[in-house]
Amino acid sequence: MMNIDIVVYELKHFLRSPFKIVALMLFSAAAIYGLHNGARLFTDQRTEIEKITVRMNEQKEKVISYFEKGEKGPADRPWMDITTPFWAIWNVPAYHFKAPSPAMVYSIGQAEQYGYYKMITVWASPYDADMAEEIANPERLQTGTLDFAFVVLFLLPLLMLILVYDIHSAEAEQDFVSLIEVQTTSKTVWVLSRMSFYCGILILLLAALMIYGATLTSAAGSTLLDMFVTTVLYVSLWSMLFFIVVRSGKTIMINSLIMIGMWLCVVFIIPGGVHQMVSVSRPMEMMTDLIDAQRDEREKLFAMPDSVLDARLIALFPEIKDSPLAHDPAKKSRARNFSASALANELMKGAAAPLYQEHETKNLLIRRMSWFSPYTYFQNRFNSSSGTHFDDYAVYRSEIQARIDRRIRMMVRDIWNDRRVDKAGYFEYERLLK
Repeated sequence: MMNIDIVVYELKHFLRSPFKIVALMLFSAAAIYGLHNGARLFTDQRTEIEKITVRMNEQKEKVISYFEKGEKGPADRPWMDITTPFWAIWNVPAYHFKAPSPAMVYSIGQAEQYGYYKMITVWASPYDADMAEEIANPERLQTGTLDFAFVVLFLLPLLMLILVYDIHSAEAEQDFVSLIEVQTTSKTVWVLSRMSFYCGILILLLAALMIYGATLTSAAGSTLLDMFVTTVLYVSLWSMLFFIVVRSGKTIMINSLIMIGMWLCVVFIIPGGVHQMVSVSRPMEMMTDLIDAQRDEREKLFAMPDSVLDARLIALFPEIKDSPLAHDPAKKSRARNFSASALANELMKGAAAPLYQEHETKNLLIRRMSWFSPYTYFQNRFNSSSGTHFDDYAVYRSEIQARIDRRIRMMVRDIWNDRRVDKAGYFEYERLLK
């Protein structure tokens, strides 16, 4: 029997197996549902970013109107003077966005657990309450959220098991193996050809699903190719594992039990073991240092003598040492008060540094264990390709901090130089703080 004849034989066998066809249909339905979940989240985030952008523009127009009318701010806030650097910069609305990737249609990753827009103020921090904590994909499934990557990683092995569980073992139970070996080149070629048929079906199905997903968010290019390659590699991994079982198996029951055991080990037991090992060696950070910094340490900071606060400000911004207000006792106190956010920002950065280092160490440990946990490796690869990996949000936090630092430095410099802000100066702030 030639290989093509084996494939034709397997096609007829597949078409006469309603159980396998229904399993394929259910898998496809789950994958389509997951794609729409990813597309919905992509659309929601992009729509929200557009709404925020409109609100920012409206706020800018309102502030510009104050300058044009010769007013110093809203009538109900007489303490606000937009001609001073503090209030001018305060009224430059700025958000930092993590623009959703079209590839989010395939893998939601951490996109539901972390904020994707952040209002930048002189009192902001990358670790504010609106930057939520990480929740793993299996936990999201319990809340009803399911994405394409989870369907592939979790359900694809089960589908493959259903498609190949009776290869060779059914013939072995009926004592047909000897007859088959006479008609084929070898038993290995016969089993491999039959399994290749189902692998081909799965790869074609996944390709079609991914193309469909691309139409939902306009995902294309190298990202789509990388997603497809990752999927093919995952199919190949399970094909090799199941081939070993099918090739040497004797009965349908034994084959099924071994393959189910493999699935449980790869998808549940090994990832759970890795998670437990990481949790034991690197316990979950409760962010107590940040809470203390936001509450207790900040109060202690502002209770310090003025001379200490001045010394700390000069250490951060040496250029203000010889500024006009540094030698004007009447205005120095006001400048110091308006610069307090700079000291609080440094306090928060110092408290966040160990937390950031702990996250880096924990993620490095997880990456080193990826060779032992293929499920974790492929999940992280999907998330990385879709821009929803933990590392993507770590970069996003760094960008937020950089924008906060730039805003504070500009504000402190101009406060101590006693700058007066007009309409042109406001436009300059807006341009520099984008």
